[in-house]
Formats: sequence, C-alpha cells, structure tokens
Amino acid sequence: MNVIALTDLHGRKNILTALAPELESADLLLLCGDNTHFGKQKEMEEIVNGLRGKISAIYAVTGNCDYPEAEKYLTREGISLNATVKKHAGYTLVGLSGSLPCPGKTPNEYSEEEYEAILGALSIPAGEPLLMVSHQPPFNTLNDAVSPGFHVGSKSIRKFIEKYQPLVCFTGHIHEGRAVDRIGDTLVVNPGPSGAGNFTSALLEENEVKNIRLRNLFNPDAI
Repeated sequence: MNVIALTDLHGRKNILTALAPELESADLLLLCGDNTHFGKQKEMEEIVNGLRGKISAIYAVTGNCDYPEAEKYLTREGISLNATVKKHAGYTLVGLSGSLPCPGKTPNEYSEEEYEAILGALSIPAGEPLLMVSHQPPFNTLNDAVSPGFHVGSKSIRKFIEKYQPLVCFTGHIHEGRAVDRIGDTLVVNPGPSGAGNFTSALLEENEVKNIRLRNLFNPDAI
C-alpha cells in the first residue's frame, strides 16, 4: 500500500494541484491536521473536494488551527479519524486531532488529561498492524523539539505508542520538527509543513514499512 501524508497545509490548496501526480499513484492519503488556516466547514470542504478524484481513499484529523466545524464536516463525510478506530486495506487506523495548549490560544486544543482519556477509551484490536495519525506529536522525539533540548510533545501520546507500537505515527504541528524518528518499533514521521511543499510517502507491504521518505515538491532531491 502506497501512503501519502500531509500536515500543516494551512489552506494552501495550490499545493494539492501540484501534488496530483503523486496522489494518483497512491492508495491512501492521510491529512495530519491544520488542513485549513483557522477555517471552518467551507474551507475544509474545499480541500476535500479538491482531493476527490485524485486519490481513492482519504482519512484525516484536524489540527489546532482548524475549527470544530471542520471536524464535524470530516465526521459527516466518514473521513475523520479523531478519537476513533477504523479499518482500511488490512490495517487499523487510529487518530487524534488538535494539540496541547499553545502560547497563543487556538480553536482546537486539548489538555494532556483529555488526550489520556480519549486514548484510554479506544478499543485497539490485538495482533493487527496499526497506523496512527496525530496532529500533536509525542513527547521527546525529533518531531516535537522546538529548540535543542526543549520538547513540547504529548506524554499521553507517547505512552499510547509505547503500549501499542503502531507501525507508523504520522504527525505534524511543530513545523521545525520535520524528521523521521523512532519510539521502540514505531516510526514517528513529521512530513514538515505541506504548505511549503513537504510531504511523506510510505510503502507498506506484508504489515511492514518497506520504505518511508520525507519529500518536497519543489526540491525532489531533498531528504
């Protein structure tokens, strides 16, 4: 299964047009939040409609810069992964929207305790390959470092990863956290802001990650 992951698009729909050739060759698109830039239903609907016809399957979480109306739209369309477990092509998908409280108030924030409660209420099937999509990155990785030695990720999300060991946790939120890291057997991947042309491509086969790459539309040779 070929997977494309985008995060922090912040409403830049022109990027989706430029990504069309990549999307048409993929099996699954994962939107990892901040899909709009403080947008509501209309803005989220425009993004989803711009993707339909380019990709066979889309699932998404929202970010701290997406309003609750954007989440409600995704839920009505059967696209939202927030606080839920879905099956796709033999894989179990689980997602988490929003972020921990930010220095400036944003419309979609959760406390660490709320994240812990949401994750604790999920029923994760045993023995099935698991993929996680979380706008908020886990604590103490390359993906949540805002400066050397200063991490702003979620400890609740890290505990969940340590317990269930998904194959991959696709994340975002921290624009400077573009990296591939690892927690145990789990790859933690922040594609970097897709509004700047960044995305991740992953090849999954036989319940294994065969290949995963950080890519950029405007610099194909970038790592």
